[in-house]
Amino acid sequence: MNKEYLLKWVKAAGIRAIKTMAQTAIAAIGTTAVMSGVDWVMVGSTSALAGIMSLLTSIAGLPELKV
Repeated sequence: MNKEYLLKWVKAAGIRAIKTMAQTAIAAIGTTAVMSGVDWVMVGSTSALAGIMSLLTSIAGLPELKV
């Protein structure tokens, strides 16, 4: 694996992870009826876990990167 490919992978995997975290946060926030009822610790921890899972899934390969 060369340095150029590694940098492209990190960028692509990072973008995917951030998008996944944002989608997870939106879903977690959307499950409450009012903003004052949002459990922010749960939203943060769930989003962080989703980001980690996204990065781990990206190890299997990113279709947007040409090998």
